[in-house]
Amino acid sequence: MPPPVFRFAPSPNGYLHLGHAYSAMMNFDLARAAGGRLLLRIEDIDATRCRPEYEAAIYEDLEWLGIAWEPQVRRQSDHLDLYREAVDRLASTGLVFPAFESRAEIARLVADREASGAWPRDPDGAPLYPGQGKQLTADERSALIAAGTPYALRLDMAAAVAQVGELSWHEDGRGPGGETGLVRAQPLDWGDVIIARKETPTSYHLSVVIDDALQAVTHVVRGADLFWSTSVHRLLQTLLGLPAPTYRHHDLIRDAAGRKLSKSDSSTALRQLRADGATPADIRALVGLAASA
Repeated sequence: MPPPVFRFAPSPNGYLHLGHAYSAMMNFDLARAAGGRLLLRIEDIDATRCRPEYEAAIYEDLEWLGIAWEPQVRRQSDHLDLYREAVDRLASTGLVFPAFESRAEIARLVADREASGAWPRDPDGAPLYPGQGKQLTADERSALIAAGTPYALRLDMAAAVAQVGELSWHEDGRGPGGETGLVRAQPLDWGDVIIARKETPTSYHLSVVIDDALQAVTHVVRGADLFWSTSVHRLLQTLLGLPAPTYRHHDLIRDAAGRKLSKSDSSTALRQLRADGATPADIRALVGLAASA
């Protein structure tokens, strides 16, 4: 049996902070304890926010922490054609539709609906897609695309769920409600999620499941804020015929006010803590991990 495969997959849109260190060190510790492999993936599909200096800082910070990964780092921006092919496969089944509303237009639609009562929101608190993209005719869509109207490609969630039926995943960690073991996926809670945009042929949800499959990742260890995103990931894995890894969602490292750490907060950035005299052992102690063997 091949060894288990873990991965750490940061985005180079800011400097790593204590929360990233916790996740990276946990993946490193678990891979080493299991006699497995640790891969590093750079999730840089957001060309407007990702910068080379942040990517360089990721390597520097991880090396300083004593984390070793296998060579051949995977950069998502090098594989856009693969994601585009996956979008085309989904579109060929009739499960994808273009939505032309801007963010401002969606905000207005949500406000209009909430004026008459509550409008559903996804597990992250964002309102579900309220637009009429699915109701447009083929000619109407073609005309808007020909006119250069920006659009997002969304997954027809109800149709997709009807096609695949019930889904679940194996959780080695614990969800926000104490969920562990076999967890039932609830993709309908996310509404018609974006899987690609006109200018970017993928999204986080789509690229992460393709990358995990192509890199033969067997164990996904990540923050609890992504727990319910796994519902969407299991759906996409099933639609695309991809394997499902085992998941483990860990607690988030929070600031003194109990807020999730942000890359914009320099006080928790690893480079700042290092400049202030912190050692890798100090970082492990700060996030509650045992000293490295």
